[in-house]
Amino acid sequence: MSRSRARKGYVICIRNDGYPASLERGKVYLSSGPPEVGPQGYLAVVDESGEDYLYPASFFHTIDLGHSGQAPLRAER
Repeated sequence: MSRSRARKGYVICIRNDGYPASLERGKVYLSSGPPEVGPQGYLAVVDESGEDYLYPASFFHTIDLGHSGQAPLRAER
């Protein structure tokens, strides 16, 4: 799955140009995927504020944690 076509799930931040307070490089974030309406090439990501905002999809890489890997992350939220 390419970065720009990521679906709902987890992504890891690989760039944070212009957003150092909102995104940490190397950190895993929850994403609801690309917006249904709005700019292409963006992902909705729950950032450090705890709210979801649109960021360039190129800032993230989709990761597959599998079912057992997602449970600990859900418990933290």
